[in-house]
Amino acid sequence: MSSTFDPNKPVPGLPTHGSPTVDSNPNKPEPHLTTPEAAVQVFKAEGEFGDKVAIACFSVSNFGVFASSEQGVGLFARGTELAAEFEGSVKVTGACDVAGDLHTKGNHACDGDLHTKGNHTVDGDIQLSGADYAEDFDIVDPEGADPGTVMILDDSGGVRVSDKAYDRRVAGVISGAGGYKPAVILDRQTTGNDRRPLALMGKVYCRVDATDAPIAIGDLLTTSSTPGHAMKAVNPTQAFGAVIGKALRPLAGGRGLVPILVALQ
Repeated sequence: MSSTFDPNKPVPGLPTHGSPTVDSNPNKPEPHLTTPEAAVQVFKAEGEFGDKVAIACFSVSNFGVFASSEQGVGLFARGTELAAEFEGSVKVTGACDVAGDLHTKGNHACDGDLHTKGNHTVDGDIQLSGADYAEDFDIVDPEGADPGTVMILDDSGGVRVSDKAYDRRVAGVISGAGGYKPAVILDRQTTGNDRRPLALMGKVYCRVDATDAPIAIGDLLTTSSTPGHAMKAVNPTQAFGAVIGKALRPLAGGRGLVPILVALQ
């Protein structure tokens, strides 16, 4: 909408006070529709500005436009270039299904799901509250495969709980333990199999075993003989290709759940 649009200019097509479908209260400064039959339909908008606005709505402290439908679409818009244009932030409380491209120059707050079938172009930053970059994998044996568990590749193409030290088949850590949740999950699909997100990059809480060697911040971690647990990689030669990541907190002894920075190498 151009900056030359005059919000004080009357818009033709609005009903007047006293009509059957308009509140006849003379104390209301503008027509107030009170029945479903009062829907306004404007076929053509005339004006000296390039906007040619069909319906203009303004509010000082409430909704400028409110649309609701009991059985259908609450608000439908169609345009040659754009169906809708927003100069401020957009907040979606329910699911948002976009069949075309979605271009966001300002803030976009969505409390529900956002489905985009086209491209999603963002001129600013994308901020995610999650901590890791994960991908769904088929779990071969779900028993013991809880969040924080170290997983290895299986011959079937899925993953299973690790059970050997310095295993080069290590694939990652099941996401969701402690206070960290996945920020991005790849390959999310419904297959009928037990699929869980495996953290491949970022921060994740991991089950570790420091029984044989204490773990300090920054220590490289690898798989251990304790099922589903990582340990300090004390042998650099064996650790090559079997490193899970780096410890972000220490563990002096025993077993525990500590945050790590996933960096498979």
